[in-house]
Amino acid sequence: MILNELEEIGISNSGEIFHNLDYEDLIEHELKNGEVERVKTGATAVDTGIFTGRSPKDKYFVEQDESKKYIAWGDVNKPVSKEIFEELLQVARDELSGKDIYVTDVFCGSSKASKRSVRFVTEIAWQSHFVKNMFIRPTAGELARFKPEFTVLNACKAVDEKWKEHGLNSEVFVMFDIEANIAIIGGTYYGGEMKKGIFSMMNYWLPLEGKMAMHCSANVGKDGDTALFFGLSGTGKTTLSTDPNRALIGDDEHGWDEHGVFNFEGGCYAKVINLDRKSEPEIYGAIKEEALLENVVVDGDGEVDYEDGSKTENTRVSYPIEHIENHVPSLQAGHPKNIIFLTADAFGVLPPVSKLTKEQAMYYFLSGYTAKVAGTERGITEPVATFSACFGEAFLPLHPTVYAKLLGEKIDEHGVHVYLVNTGWTGGGYGEGKRMSIKDTRACINAILNGDINKSEFRTTKTFRLSVPNTLGDIDSKVLFPREAWADKEAFDTTRDKLAQMFIDNFHKYQDSSHEFDFSEAGPKIGS
Repeated sequence: MILNELEEIGISNSGEIFHNLDYEDLIEHELKNGEVERVKTGATAVDTGIFTGRSPKDKYFVEQDESKKYIAWGDVNKPVSKEIFEELLQVARDELSGKDIYVTDVFCGSSKASKRSVRFVTEIAWQSHFVKNMFIRPTAGELARFKPEFTVLNACKAVDEKWKEHGLNSEVFVMFDIEANIAIIGGTYYGGEMKKGIFSMMNYWLPLEGKMAMHCSANVGKDGDTALFFGLSGTGKTTLSTDPNRALIGDDEHGWDEHGVFNFEGGCYAKVINLDRKSEPEIYGAIKEEALLENVVVDGDGEVDYEDGSKTENTRVSYPIEHIENHVPSLQAGHPKNIIFLTADAFGVLPPVSKLTKEQAMYYFLSGYTAKVAGTERGITEPVATFSACFGEAFLPLHPTVYAKLLGEKIDEHGVHVYLVNTGWTGGGYGEGKRMSIKDTRACINAILNGDINKSEFRTTKTFRLSVPNTLGDIDSKVLFPREAWADKEAFDTTRDKLAQMFIDNFHKYQDSSHEFDFSEAGPKIGS
Protein backbone atom coordinates (compact mmCIF):
# COMPACT_ATOMS: atom_id res chain seq x y z
CA MET A 1 0.00 0.00 0.00
CA ILE A 2 2.79 2.46 0.87
CA LEU A 3 4.38 1.79 -2.52
CA ASN A 4 1.16 2.82 -4.25
CA GLU A 5 0.90 5.95 -2.13
CA LEU A 6 4.48 6.93 -2.99
CA GLU A 7 3.83 6.37 -6.67
CA GLU A 8 0.79 8.65 -6.41
CA ILE A 9 3.10 11.51 -5.37
CA GLY A 10 5.58 10.71 -8.14
CA ILE A 11 8.23 8.58 -6.41
CA SER A 12 8.83 5.52 -8.58
CA ASN A 13 11.04 2.44 -8.92
CA SER A 14 11.87 2.61 -5.23
CA GLY A 15 14.39 0.32 -3.65
CA GLU A 16 13.48 -0.85 -0.19
CA ILE A 17 10.95 1.27 1.70
CA PHE A 18 11.62 1.50 5.43
CA HIS A 19 8.21 2.54 6.70
CA ASN A 20 7.84 3.67 10.33
CA LEU A 21 10.87 1.85 11.71
CA ASP A 22 11.12 1.64 15.48
CA TYR A 23 13.97 3.36 17.29
CA GLU A 24 16.14 0.24 17.54
CA ASP A 25 16.02 -0.37 13.79
CA LEU A 26 16.49 3.29 12.91
CA ILE A 27 19.60 3.55 15.07
CA GLU A 28 20.94 0.34 13.57
CA HIS A 29 20.45 1.83 10.08
CA GLU A 30 22.15 5.10 11.06
CA LEU A 31 25.19 3.29 12.38
CA LYS A 32 25.34 0.85 9.47
CA ASN A 33 25.05 3.70 6.95
CA GLY A 34 27.86 5.59 8.67
CA GLU A 35 25.59 8.60 9.31
CA VAL A 36 26.16 8.89 13.07
CA GLU A 37 28.43 7.87 15.90
CA ARG A 38 27.44 6.50 19.28
CA VAL A 39 28.35 8.54 22.38
CA LYS A 40 28.94 7.22 25.88
CA THR A 41 25.43 7.88 27.15
CA GLY A 42 23.91 5.74 24.37
CA ALA A 43 22.73 8.69 22.27
CA THR A 44 23.82 9.07 18.65
CA ALA A 45 25.55 12.15 17.23
CA VAL A 46 25.34 13.51 13.69
CA ASP A 47 27.00 16.30 11.74
CA THR A 48 24.42 18.12 9.61
CA GLY A 49 26.97 19.31 7.06
CA ILE A 50 27.39 22.86 5.80
CA PHE A 51 24.09 23.97 7.32
CA THR A 52 23.97 23.92 11.13
CA GLY A 53 20.83 26.05 11.24
CA ARG A 54 17.85 26.91 9.11
CA SER A 55 18.22 28.72 5.79
CA PRO A 56 15.38 31.31 6.01
CA LYS A 57 16.35 33.14 2.82
CA ASP A 58 15.65 29.96 0.85
CA LYS A 59 12.08 29.48 2.10
CA TYR A 60 9.20 30.06 -0.33
CA PHE A 61 5.45 29.63 -0.67
CA VAL A 62 3.75 28.99 -4.01
CA GLU A 63 1.79 32.10 -4.95
CA GLN A 64 -1.66 30.90 -5.93
CA ASP A 65 -5.35 31.04 -5.04
CA GLU A 66 -6.65 30.53 -2.29
CA SER A 67 -3.68 30.92 0.05
CA LYS A 68 -2.10 34.00 -1.54
CA LYS A 69 -4.76 36.30 -0.09
CA TYR A 70 -3.89 35.21 3.46
CA ILE A 71 -0.08 35.14 3.33
CA ALA A 72 1.86 38.22 4.45
CA TRP A 73 4.31 38.47 1.56
CA GLY A 74 7.72 39.99 2.25
CA ASP A 75 11.19 39.03 3.46
CA VAL A 76 9.84 36.20 5.64
CA ASN A 77 7.30 34.78 3.19
CA LYS A 78 8.66 34.95 -0.34
CA PRO A 79 6.56 33.91 -3.35
CA VAL A 80 7.53 31.34 -5.97
CA SER A 81 5.59 30.45 -9.11
CA LYS A 82 3.74 27.17 -9.45
CA GLU A 83 5.89 26.41 -12.52
CA ILE A 84 9.19 26.70 -10.64
CA PHE A 85 7.78 24.70 -7.73
CA GLU A 86 6.68 21.90 -10.07
CA GLU A 87 10.13 21.86 -11.67
CA LEU A 88 11.83 21.49 -8.29
CA LEU A 89 9.20 19.01 -7.13
CA GLN A 90 10.35 16.81 -10.01
CA VAL A 91 13.97 17.29 -8.91
CA ALA A 92 12.95 16.03 -5.45
CA ARG A 93 11.01 13.10 -6.92
CA ASP A 94 13.96 12.09 -9.08
CA GLU A 95 16.30 12.25 -6.09
CA LEU A 96 14.06 10.00 -3.99
CA SER A 97 13.17 7.54 -6.76
CA GLY A 98 15.05 4.31 -7.46
CA LYS A 99 16.72 3.99 -4.06
CA ASP A 100 16.09 2.93 -0.46
CA ILE A 101 14.01 5.51 1.38
CA TYR A 102 12.66 6.12 4.87
CA VAL A 103 8.99 7.02 5.31
CA THR A 104 7.86 8.33 8.70
CA ASP A 105 4.23 9.04 9.64
CA VAL A 106 3.55 11.35 12.58
CA PHE A 107 1.05 13.80 14.04
CA CYS A 108 1.57 17.50 14.69
CA GLY A 109 -0.69 18.61 17.54
CA SER A 110 -1.86 16.58 20.51
CA SER A 111 -5.41 18.01 20.42
CA LYS A 112 -7.83 15.78 18.52
CA ALA A 113 -9.65 18.87 17.32
CA SER A 114 -6.57 20.52 15.87
CA LYS A 115 -3.90 17.94 14.98
CA ARG A 116 -2.57 17.26 11.48
CA SER A 117 -1.18 13.99 10.08
CA VAL A 118 2.15 14.47 8.31
CA ARG A 119 4.30 12.11 6.23
CA PHE A 120 8.04 12.65 5.79
CA VAL A 121 10.02 10.95 3.01
CA THR A 122 13.83 10.99 3.06
CA GLU A 123 16.77 8.85 2.01
CA ILE A 124 18.66 9.42 5.27
CA ALA A 125 17.97 7.36 8.39
CA TRP A 126 18.95 10.02 10.93
CA GLN A 127 16.43 12.46 9.46
CA SER A 128 13.72 9.86 10.02
CA HIS A 129 15.02 9.51 13.60
CA PHE A 130 14.85 13.30 14.05
CA VAL A 131 11.24 13.39 12.84
CA LYS A 132 10.31 10.49 15.12
CA ASN A 133 11.79 12.38 18.07
CA MET A 134 10.23 15.74 17.35
CA PHE A 135 6.68 14.92 16.35
CA ILE A 136 3.91 12.91 18.00
CA ARG A 137 4.33 9.18 17.47
CA PRO A 138 1.07 7.45 16.44
CA THR A 139 -0.01 4.22 18.10
CA ALA A 140 0.02 0.98 16.09
CA GLY A 141 -3.72 1.32 15.56
CA GLU A 142 -3.36 4.90 14.35
CA LEU A 143 -0.59 3.91 11.95
CA ALA A 144 -2.77 1.16 10.47
CA ARG A 145 -5.33 3.73 9.35
CA PHE A 146 -2.93 6.66 8.81
CA LYS A 147 -3.71 9.04 5.93
CA PRO A 148 -1.31 11.96 5.49
CA GLU A 149 -2.87 15.40 5.26
CA PHE A 150 0.51 16.92 4.39
CA THR A 151 3.67 15.41 2.90
CA VAL A 152 7.30 16.56 3.10
CA LEU A 153 9.76 15.28 0.50
CA ASN A 154 13.22 15.81 1.94
CA ALA A 155 15.56 15.51 -1.04
CA CYS A 156 18.46 17.11 0.81
CA LYS A 157 21.08 15.66 -1.56
CA ALA A 158 19.51 17.44 -4.56
CA VAL A 159 20.07 21.11 -5.40
CA ASP A 160 18.51 23.66 -7.72
CA GLU A 161 21.17 23.96 -10.41
CA LYS A 162 19.08 26.62 -12.17
CA TRP A 163 18.56 28.82 -9.11
CA LYS A 164 19.83 31.98 -10.83
CA GLU A 165 17.55 31.38 -13.80
CA HIS A 166 14.69 30.80 -11.35
CA GLY A 167 15.48 34.08 -9.60
CA LEU A 168 15.99 32.39 -6.21
CA ASN A 169 18.45 33.06 -3.41
CA SER A 170 20.69 29.97 -3.80
CA GLU A 171 20.71 26.33 -4.87
CA VAL A 172 18.98 25.48 -1.56
CA PHE A 173 15.18 25.33 -1.59
CA VAL A 174 12.55 24.92 1.12
CA MET A 175 9.16 25.31 -0.56
CA PHE A 176 5.50 24.90 0.40
CA ASP A 177 2.53 24.31 -1.87
CA ILE A 178 -0.35 24.91 0.52
CA GLU A 179 -3.08 23.95 -1.94
CA ALA A 180 -1.39 20.65 -2.85
CA ASN A 181 -0.45 19.94 0.81
CA ILE A 182 3.18 19.20 0.00
CA ALA A 183 6.60 20.66 0.84
CA ILE A 184 9.99 19.99 -0.71
CA ILE A 185 13.48 20.44 0.75
CA GLY A 186 16.74 20.40 -1.21
CA GLY A 187 20.35 21.36 -0.65
CA THR A 188 20.36 21.31 3.16
CA TYR A 189 20.54 18.36 5.55
CA TYR A 190 19.54 20.37 8.63
CA GLY A 191 16.69 18.62 10.45
CA GLY A 192 15.24 21.84 11.84
CA GLU A 193 13.90 22.68 8.37
CA MET A 194 11.38 19.83 8.76
CA LYS A 195 10.41 20.80 12.30
CA LYS A 196 9.98 24.51 11.64
CA GLY A 197 8.44 23.89 8.22
CA ILE A 198 5.47 22.12 9.77
CA PHE A 199 5.36 24.75 12.52
CA SER A 200 4.97 27.37 9.79
CA MET A 201 2.11 25.36 8.31
CA MET A 202 0.38 25.12 11.70
CA ASN A 203 0.79 28.90 11.94
CA TYR A 204 -1.11 29.08 8.66
CA TRP A 205 -3.86 26.53 9.28
CA LEU A 206 -4.88 27.14 12.90
CA PRO A 207 -5.48 30.93 12.96
CA LEU A 208 -7.82 30.57 9.97
CA GLU A 209 -9.86 28.29 12.28
CA GLY A 210 -9.76 30.84 15.12
CA LYS A 211 -7.05 28.95 17.03
CA MET A 212 -3.69 30.21 18.28
CA ALA A 213 -0.37 28.79 17.11
CA MET A 214 2.44 29.86 19.43
CA HIS A 215 6.23 29.81 19.64
CA CYS A 216 6.37 29.22 23.38
CA SER A 217 7.03 26.67 26.09
CA ALA A 218 4.30 25.60 28.52
CA ASN A 219 3.95 23.91 31.89
CA VAL A 220 1.20 23.23 34.40
CA GLY A 221 1.06 23.24 38.20
CA LYS A 222 -0.40 20.66 40.54
CA ASP A 223 -3.65 22.67 40.68
CA GLY A 224 -4.01 22.64 36.92
CA ASP A 225 -2.84 26.22 36.35
CA THR A 226 -1.24 26.43 32.92
CA ALA A 227 1.53 28.92 32.13
CA LEU A 228 2.97 29.94 28.76
CA PHE A 229 6.53 31.23 28.27
CA PHE A 230 7.24 33.23 25.11
CA GLY A 231 10.78 34.30 24.31
CA LEU A 232 13.45 34.42 21.64
CA SER A 233 16.68 32.44 21.80
CA GLY A 234 18.77 33.17 24.87
CA THR A 235 15.94 34.51 27.05
CA GLY A 236 15.55 31.35 29.18
CA LYS A 237 12.35 29.92 27.67
CA THR A 238 13.39 26.26 27.98
CA THR A 239 15.22 26.62 31.30
CA LEU A 240 12.49 28.58 33.10
CA SER A 241 9.65 26.33 31.93
CA THR A 242 11.52 23.25 33.15
CA ASP A 243 10.49 23.31 36.79
CA PRO A 244 10.61 20.35 39.21
CA ASN A 245 7.35 21.58 40.79
CA ARG A 246 5.46 21.86 37.51
CA ALA A 247 4.86 19.36 34.73
CA LEU A 248 6.21 20.19 31.28
CA ILE A 249 3.65 20.31 28.46
CA GLY A 250 6.30 21.18 25.89
CA ASP A 251 9.35 23.35 25.32
CA ASP A 252 8.81 25.12 22.00
CA GLU A 253 5.60 24.94 19.91
CA HIS A 254 1.99 24.97 21.10
CA GLY A 255 -1.57 25.57 20.04
CA TRP A 256 -4.49 27.04 21.95
CA ASP A 257 -7.93 25.95 20.86
CA GLU A 258 -11.36 25.73 22.48
CA HIS A 259 -10.18 22.90 24.75
CA GLY A 260 -7.02 24.54 26.07
CA VAL A 261 -3.27 24.47 25.39
CA PHE A 262 -1.66 21.59 23.53
CA ASN A 263 1.83 20.69 22.36
CA PHE A 264 2.44 20.43 18.64
CA GLU A 265 5.36 18.10 19.23
CA GLY A 266 6.24 14.83 20.92
CA GLY A 267 9.80 15.76 21.72
CA CYS A 268 12.23 18.51 22.70
CA TYR A 269 14.96 20.25 20.72
CA ALA A 270 17.35 21.81 23.20
CA LYS A 271 20.52 23.81 22.74
CA VAL A 272 23.48 22.04 24.34
CA ILE A 273 26.29 24.56 23.98
CA ASN A 274 27.90 24.77 27.46
CA LEU A 275 25.37 22.27 28.80
CA ASP A 276 26.06 21.55 32.46
CA ARG A 277 24.70 18.63 34.46
CA LYS A 278 24.22 20.78 37.57
CA SER A 279 22.39 23.75 36.03
CA GLU A 280 20.20 21.78 33.59
CA PRO A 281 19.95 18.24 34.98
CA GLU A 282 16.73 17.36 33.12
CA ILE A 283 18.18 18.11 29.69
CA TYR A 284 21.51 16.50 30.59
CA GLY A 285 19.72 13.36 31.74
CA ALA A 286 17.61 13.24 28.57
CA ILE A 287 20.69 12.64 26.39
CA LYS A 288 20.54 8.87 26.35
CA GLU A 289 19.54 6.18 23.86
CA GLU A 290 17.03 7.53 21.28
CA ALA A 291 18.37 11.09 21.73
CA LEU A 292 20.07 12.55 18.66
CA LEU A 293 22.87 15.11 19.10
CA GLU A 294 23.73 17.58 16.35
CA ASN A 295 27.15 19.04 15.51
CA VAL A 296 28.77 18.37 18.88
CA VAL A 297 32.43 17.46 19.29
CA VAL A 298 32.96 13.85 20.41
CA ASP A 299 36.33 12.42 21.44
CA GLY A 300 37.64 8.94 20.68
CA ASP A 301 36.07 7.55 23.86
CA GLY A 302 32.60 8.79 23.01
CA GLU A 303 32.70 11.73 25.45
CA VAL A 304 30.91 14.89 24.31
CA ASP A 305 32.59 18.26 24.87
CA TYR A 306 29.58 20.53 25.30
CA GLU A 307 31.81 23.60 25.66
CA ASP A 308 33.29 23.13 22.19
CA GLY A 309 31.46 25.33 19.69
CA SER A 310 34.01 24.91 16.90
CA LYS A 311 31.41 23.37 14.53
CA THR A 312 28.66 25.78 15.55
CA GLU A 313 27.31 27.58 18.62
CA ASN A 314 23.96 26.06 17.65
CA THR A 315 24.73 22.56 18.95
CA ARG A 316 21.48 20.77 19.77
CA VAL A 317 19.84 17.57 20.88
CA SER A 318 16.44 16.14 19.98
CA TYR A 319 14.80 13.57 22.22
CA PRO A 320 11.32 12.17 22.95
CA ILE A 321 9.55 14.20 25.61
CA GLU A 322 9.26 10.99 27.66
CA HIS A 323 12.95 11.52 28.49
CA ILE A 324 11.79 14.36 30.76
CA GLU A 325 10.34 12.55 33.77
CA ASN A 326 8.03 15.36 34.90
CA HIS A 327 6.00 15.89 31.72
CA VAL A 328 2.28 15.79 30.92
CA PRO A 329 1.62 12.46 29.16
CA SER A 330 -1.32 13.83 27.16
CA LEU A 331 0.76 16.87 26.09
CA GLN A 332 -2.32 19.00 26.86
CA ALA A 333 -3.67 21.17 29.67
CA GLY A 334 -6.39 23.72 30.29
CA HIS A 335 -6.55 27.35 29.27
CA PRO A 336 -3.60 29.35 30.63
CA LYS A 337 -3.84 31.38 33.81
CA ASN A 338 -0.58 33.24 33.20
CA ILE A 339 1.42 34.27 30.13
CA ILE A 340 5.04 35.34 30.54
CA PHE A 341 6.97 37.25 27.88
CA LEU A 342 10.70 36.72 28.40
CA THR A 343 13.26 39.25 27.20
CA ALA A 344 17.01 39.47 27.77
CA ASP A 345 17.45 43.24 27.79
CA ALA A 346 21.18 43.88 27.39
CA PHE A 347 20.60 47.64 27.73
CA GLY A 348 19.77 47.18 31.43
CA VAL A 349 16.60 49.27 31.16
CA LEU A 350 13.59 46.99 31.62
CA PRO A 351 12.47 45.86 35.10
CA PRO A 352 12.85 42.19 36.06
CA VAL A 353 9.06 41.84 36.16
CA SER A 354 6.13 43.99 35.02
CA LYS A 355 2.41 43.31 34.97
CA LEU A 356 0.91 44.19 31.60
CA THR A 357 -2.52 45.43 30.64
CA LYS A 358 -4.19 43.67 27.72
CA GLU A 359 -3.16 46.55 25.43
CA GLN A 360 0.44 46.36 26.65
CA ALA A 361 0.37 42.61 26.13
CA MET A 362 -0.59 43.16 22.49
CA TYR A 363 2.16 45.77 22.11
CA TYR A 364 4.95 43.63 23.56
CA PHE A 365 3.68 40.52 21.77
CA LEU A 366 3.84 42.32 18.42
CA SER A 367 7.24 43.80 19.33
CA GLY A 368 8.79 40.46 20.32
CA TYR A 369 11.81 42.19 21.82
CA THR A 370 15.10 40.93 23.14
CA ALA A 371 18.64 42.32 22.91
CA LYS A 372 21.74 40.46 21.87
CA VAL A 373 25.33 41.37 22.60
CA ALA A 374 27.20 42.26 19.45
CA GLY A 375 30.31 40.33 18.43
CA THR A 376 33.57 41.54 19.92
CA GLU A 377 35.85 40.90 16.92
CA ARG A 378 36.33 44.66 16.55
CA GLY A 379 35.78 45.54 20.19
CA ILE A 380 32.05 46.17 19.79
CA THR A 381 30.14 45.70 23.03
CA GLU A 382 27.04 47.78 22.27
CA PRO A 383 23.84 45.72 22.65
CA VAL A 384 21.79 45.11 19.50
CA ALA A 385 17.99 45.27 19.78
CA THR A 386 16.14 42.40 18.12
CA PHE A 387 12.43 42.56 17.31
CA SER A 388 10.68 39.40 16.13
CA ALA A 389 6.89 39.71 15.93
CA CYS A 390 4.99 37.34 18.23
CA PHE A 391 8.38 35.97 19.38
CA GLY A 392 8.61 33.92 16.19
CA GLU A 393 8.30 36.13 13.09
CA ALA A 394 10.31 33.71 10.92
CA PHE A 395 7.50 31.15 11.19
CA LEU A 396 4.44 33.36 10.61
CA PRO A 397 2.84 33.00 7.17
CA LEU A 398 0.02 35.39 8.14
CA HIS A 399 0.35 39.03 9.20
CA PRO A 400 1.49 39.33 12.86
CA THR A 401 -1.63 41.29 13.77
CA VAL A 402 -3.73 38.18 13.01
CA TYR A 403 -1.99 36.34 15.86
CA ALA A 404 -2.12 39.37 18.16
CA LYS A 405 -5.84 39.79 17.62
CA LEU A 406 -6.40 36.11 18.49
CA LEU A 407 -4.25 36.43 21.60
CA GLY A 408 -6.23 39.47 22.75
CA GLU A 409 -9.52 37.65 22.28
CA LYS A 410 -8.30 34.67 24.30
CA ILE A 411 -6.90 36.89 27.08
CA ASP A 412 -10.35 38.49 27.39
CA GLU A 413 -12.25 35.22 27.17
CA HIS A 414 -10.21 33.39 29.80
CA GLY A 415 -9.09 36.26 32.07
CA VAL A 416 -5.38 35.58 31.55
CA HIS A 417 -2.71 37.57 33.38
CA VAL A 418 0.26 38.68 31.28
CA TYR A 419 3.73 39.64 32.51
CA LEU A 420 7.00 40.89 31.01
CA VAL A 421 10.07 39.32 32.64
CA ASN A 422 13.57 40.62 31.89
CA THR A 423 16.29 37.98 32.20
CA GLY A 424 18.96 40.39 30.90
CA TRP A 425 21.10 43.01 32.60
CA THR A 426 20.69 45.15 35.72
CA GLY A 427 22.72 48.01 37.22
CA GLY A 428 23.91 49.02 33.74
CA GLY A 429 23.97 47.63 30.26
CA TYR A 430 26.22 44.88 28.95
CA GLY A 431 29.83 45.61 29.90
CA GLU A 432 28.90 47.70 32.95
CA GLY A 433 26.00 46.02 34.72
CA LYS A 434 25.56 42.37 35.55
CA ARG A 435 23.25 39.65 34.28
CA MET A 436 20.04 39.26 36.27
CA SER A 437 20.58 36.43 38.73
CA ILE A 438 18.72 33.20 38.04
CA LYS A 439 17.67 33.32 41.69
CA ASP A 440 15.89 36.66 41.22
CA THR A 441 14.36 35.58 37.91
CA ARG A 442 13.08 32.36 39.48
CA ALA A 443 11.64 34.41 42.36
CA CYS A 444 9.75 36.58 39.85
CA ILE A 445 8.43 33.54 37.99
CA ASN A 446 7.40 31.80 41.21
CA ALA A 447 5.61 34.93 42.48
CA ILE A 448 3.65 35.08 39.23
CA LEU A 449 2.73 31.40 39.29
CA ASN A 450 1.76 31.20 42.97
CA GLY A 451 -0.09 34.53 42.89
CA ASP A 452 2.11 36.32 45.44
CA ILE A 453 2.82 39.12 42.96
CA ASN A 454 -0.83 40.16 43.18
CA LYS A 455 -0.38 40.93 46.89
CA SER A 456 2.11 43.67 46.03
CA GLU A 457 1.48 47.35 45.51
CA PHE A 458 2.57 48.54 42.06
CA ARG A 459 3.94 51.77 40.69
CA THR A 460 4.39 52.89 37.10
CA THR A 461 7.81 53.58 35.59
CA LYS A 462 8.60 56.61 33.42
CA THR A 463 8.72 56.36 29.61
CA PHE A 464 7.95 52.64 29.32
CA ARG A 465 5.04 53.12 31.74
CA LEU A 466 5.32 49.60 33.08
CA SER A 467 3.55 48.50 36.26
CA VAL A 468 6.20 47.18 38.67
CA PRO A 469 5.72 45.76 42.21
CA ASN A 470 7.19 47.95 44.95
CA THR A 471 8.37 44.84 46.79
CA LEU A 472 8.61 41.20 45.82
CA GLY A 473 9.93 38.70 48.34
CA ASP A 474 13.66 39.09 48.96
CA ILE A 475 14.44 40.84 45.67
CA ASP A 476 16.34 44.10 46.18
CA SER A 477 14.14 47.10 45.32
CA LYS A 478 17.05 48.49 43.29
CA VAL A 479 16.74 45.46 41.05
CA LEU A 480 12.97 45.87 40.73
CA PHE A 481 13.41 49.48 39.56
CA PRO A 482 16.44 49.52 37.23
CA ARG A 483 17.11 53.28 37.42
CA GLU A 484 17.85 52.90 41.13
CA ALA A 485 20.48 50.26 40.38
CA TRP A 486 22.41 52.49 37.96
CA ALA A 487 25.16 54.63 39.53
CA ASP A 488 24.80 57.18 36.75
CA LYS A 489 21.12 58.15 36.62
CA GLU A 490 21.56 60.44 33.61
CA ALA A 491 23.19 57.61 31.68
CA PHE A 492 20.19 55.43 32.53
CA ASP A 493 17.75 58.07 31.29
CA THR A 494 19.68 58.42 28.02
CA THR A 495 19.81 54.65 27.49
CA ARG A 496 16.15 54.24 28.42
CA ASP A 497 15.07 56.85 25.88
CA LYS A 498 17.32 55.30 23.24
CA LEU A 499 15.69 51.89 23.73
CA ALA A 500 12.23 53.46 23.83
CA GLN A 501 12.88 55.07 20.44
CA MET A 502 13.88 51.68 19.03
CA PHE A 503 10.52 50.27 20.17
CA ILE A 504 8.66 53.22 18.67
CA ASP A 505 10.51 52.99 15.35
CA ASN A 506 9.93 49.24 15.11
CA PHE A 507 6.20 49.58 15.83
CA HIS A 508 5.55 52.02 12.98
CA LYS A 509 4.90 49.08 10.67
CA TYR A 510 1.76 48.21 12.66
CA GLN A 511 0.27 51.70 12.49
CA ASP A 512 -0.87 52.04 8.88
CA SER A 513 -4.55 52.24 8.05
CA SER A 514 -4.75 48.69 6.66
CA HIS A 515 -4.66 47.13 10.13
CA GLU A 516 -7.66 46.72 12.39
CA PHE A 517 -6.11 48.11 15.55
CA ASP A 518 -3.20 50.13 16.83
CA PHE A 519 -1.63 49.40 20.21
CA SER A 520 1.15 51.97 19.92
CA GLU A 521 -0.46 53.97 22.75
CA ALA A 522 0.42 51.09 25.07
CA GLY A 523 4.12 51.39 24.22
CA PRO A 524 6.81 53.73 25.56
CA LYS A 525 6.39 57.51 25.37
CA ILE A 526 9.58 59.54 25.58
CA GLY A 527 9.22 62.41 28.04
CA SER A 528 6.26 60.90 29.86
